[in-house]
Amino acid sequence: MKAVILVGGLGTRLRPLTCNTPKPMIPLVNQPFIESMLLRLRDQGIDEVVLAVQYLADRFIAALGDGSRLNMKLHIIEEPEPRGTAGAVKNVEHLLDDTTFVFNGDVMTDLDLQAMLAYHREKQSKVTISLTPVDDPTQFGLVEMGRDNRVSRFLEKPRAEDITTNMINAGTYIIEPEVLRYVPPAQFYMFERGLFPVILQTGDPMFGFPSRAYWTDIGKPQTYLDVHHDILIGKVRYTFQGQQIADRVWLEGDADIHPSAQVVGPLVIGHGVSIGRGARIIGPSVIGPNCTIGPEVSLEGVVLWEGNQIAEGAVLRNCVLGRNNQIGPKTQISDGAIISDECSLGGENRLERGIRIWPGTQLGEQAISF
Repeated sequence: MKAVILVGGLGTRLRPLTCNTPKPMIPLVNQPFIESMLLRLRDQGIDEVVLAVQYLADRFIAALGDGSRLNMKLHIIEEPEPRGTAGAVKNVEHLLDDTTFVFNGDVMTDLDLQAMLAYHREKQSKVTISLTPVDDPTQFGLVEMGRDNRVSRFLEKPRAEDITTNMINAGTYIIEPEVLRYVPPAQFYMFERGLFPVILQTGDPMFGFPSRAYWTDIGKPQTYLDVHHDILIGKVRYTFQGQQIADRVWLEGDADIHPSAQVVGPLVIGHGVSIGRGARIIGPSVIGPNCTIGPEVSLEGVVLWEGNQIAEGAVLRNCVLGRNNQIGPKTQISDGAIISDECSLGGENRLERGIRIWPGTQLGEQAISF
């Protein structure tokens, strides 16, 4: 079984975390998101995947190669320019010879793909669209269906008075390659506003697959933090790397944890982490490899990528740190703040209210109270 994963976006909404790292390569519980996604597909019977890449393609090639490390076949195809969702699949059409899954590369879900495939075949569908219910559909693309779940209309970001359903396009599709004949070659062309409306007009069978599987878009800072919390509290099916060393505390490799440190799960600790005297780490949190957590540091609800150095008495809550940052003593970072890579923040700074700090930023002591 084959799949195409659309990973061509710039990750603008996740800046500055995506300044140096493509959005699908950002870590999810200390593992690149795209890698965890590929493993999930492999375990559900998809053994050949095409990555449609446009931004920082070399990073995908270096990390994933031909897929043999993951026991699957992987094609990494770089677009000459952005082609849109349907245009990107058209660009790799020569690799597709049978029923194909298509995934948005920033969607986290535990959707049952074999059940969706069986449904697609039962309906003799040419396109099947996964659907999920949401509380506020005004920010999404609604999909209206008839009694047999055949798609009858699309409504993008409707006004409240126009809402007729709460089922939205969840970003996982099954297509028969023949429908790509409707997609113009070498052009920017979208599934949502291009191909799907055309298929409605042609009358080709197109069905919705409603599901209450876990679903979220990791492409925004708060949802990126939220999906970590959901994984750690067990809201979504996910397999952690490493060994469980205490109640809901997983360790990947070796770590130096001071006997006086308080470590409360759910928590994942990467290899080479050092946790100092009197430190207090409360889950749901993820500590990346080779981080140093100094004495009397307090961490709660945080995601730290690799190589961060947190000095004595610092307090971090509900925030994300990229790679290799130096956080000074008694600095406070909270309230959805994002610190990118290679930053140096002096002591007694205060960063809150979703502030975003770009790569390489240097701040002296007490420089910001925000």
